[in-house]
Amino acid sequence: MIIEKKLKPPYDFTHVFTRLSLDSLHNIDQDYKGMKVPLRIHNIPTVVYIKSTGTVKEPSCVIYSEDSLDEKAVMEELSRIFQFDRDLQEVEDHFKETSLAPLFKKFRGSPLVCEFNLYGCLVKNIIHQQVSMKVADLLTARFVRTFGTMVDEVFVYPEPEEIVARSIEELREIGLSERKAEYILGVSKEIVSGTLSLESLQELPDEEVVKTLVKIRGIGPWTAQNFLMAGCGRENLFPKADLGLQNAVAKLFNLEKRPTLLQMDELSEGWAPYLSYASLYLWKSIE
Repeated sequence: MIIEKKLKPPYDFTHVFTRLSLDSLHNIDQDYKGMKVPLRIHNIPTVVYIKSTGTVKEPSCVIYSEDSLDEKAVMEELSRIFQFDRDLQEVEDHFKETSLAPLFKKFRGSPLVCEFNLYGCLVKNIIHQQVSMKVADLLTARFVRTFGTMVDEVFVYPEPEEIVARSIEELREIGLSERKAEYILGVSKEIVSGTLSLESLQELPDEEVVKTLVKIRGIGPWTAQNFLMAGCGRENLFPKADLGLQNAVAKLFNLEKRPTLLQMDELSEGWAPYLSYASLYLWKSIE
C-alpha cells in the first residue's frame, strides 16, 4: 500500500515528530523525517510508515505499508490522529492579535496530534492522574510492553478484551497502584460489555462526552477533557487545572506563581473556539 497525501499549509512535520518523540513507545526517525504508526484496522494490529515529503508551506507526505490494507480506513484513522484536513492557517489567524501570537509564530504549523488508539488514550490518561510526567510515561510504557502486541518493532496498545482477562495483581505488577489497576480494569469491562463505546463518543458534543465518562469510577473532568482533546481532537478545551498548563501560563505572563483557576479563565479570554490549540502551544513552550 502506498498513498501520497497533500496537506493544507502551514503544516510542520518536524514539530509533530519532535513532540511525539517525547513518548518512548514511538518509533521515529527524525533524520529521515518519518515514523512508524501503530494502528488497528478492522481490529487487526498493523503498522504503517509515514514520511514527510514536503515543506511547511507546501506540506505533503507518503504513507506506505508492506501489507495490503483498507486504504479508506487507514486514511480515516491517520486523518483523525494527525489532523490532515485541518486548516491551521485559520487557527493561526485567530491568535494573531492575542498574547499567544509569539507562540503561534514559533510553533507554526503544529497540529493537534491525537493518540493512536482511543482505548489507549483513556488508559494513558488514567495512568497519568496525579503523578509526575516521568513516572506516568514509565508506567504507560510498561503497560503497553507487557500487555500489548509488537508489530514491526512497534508496540500496539492492547484491546480492552485482553485486559479484562487480567487480574488486579497482574496490573499492579507493572507498578500501578491498586486503585488505578481497578480503574483500568473497570473501564475495560465497561467497554467489553458494550456499556461504553469510545467510538460512539466521537459523535457526541463535548459536554455529553464528559457527562458520560465521569460516571465511570476513576474518571473525572480532567481525564475526560484530555480524552476529548488527545483522543477525539476536539478544538476548544482548556484543562485549566493541569499543572503544566498553569506553569506555561505563568511563564508567558511573567507571573510570580501559578495562576488560580479564575486567573486561567480570565487570561484565556478571546482564545475560543481554539482553546485546545492554545493549550498545545503553551505546553510546547515549556517542553
